[in-house]
Amino acid sequence: MPSKPPAGPVILNNTPLVALWSLGQLTLLRDLYGEVIIPQAVYEEFLATEQSVRQTALDEAPWIKILSLINPRQALVYVGLDRGEAEVLALATEHSARLVIIDEYKGRRYAQRLGLPLTGTVGVLLTAKHNGLVPALAPLLNQLLKEGLFLTPELIQKALELAGEA
Repeated sequence: MPSKPPAGPVILNNTPLVALWSLGQLTLLRDLYGEVIIPQAVYEEFLATEQSVRQTALDEAPWIKILSLINPRQALVYVGLDRGEAEVLALATEHSARLVIIDEYKGRRYAQRLGLPLTGTVGVLLTAKHNGLVPALAPLLNQLLKEGLFLTPELIQKALELAGEA
């Protein structure tokens, strides 16, 4: 008997969305999770620069769905987070997310306190490597660094070790 896919959506924040888009790897989201959800605030953040190119990328990625909060005021409880991160966490709690993909430290801390399953851009890429969807992690991490994503040397080292590339 085939196993049922895990319940609950995968909810994505802007930084991992931008990172995967900049790598040309948005299809990893589909290949790993089927469908991912971004809240309205993340959609707006993503389109804040390079709007037409980024809108085209989303139009070509129907597995990325935009969803509004049932209770928009719920996002207000996440003090110190930007609107996108707050909406990600609020959506995750409203819809019992099976995974939250967020990179920012404060957002990750909130997610941990809420007991939400959590990963980030590097975790997505590492999962993709383990599933044979990308041949190597190191070139992707190097490209992210060139694109301006902040990754600690410790995170890079640990990810490369886990990928068998250290």
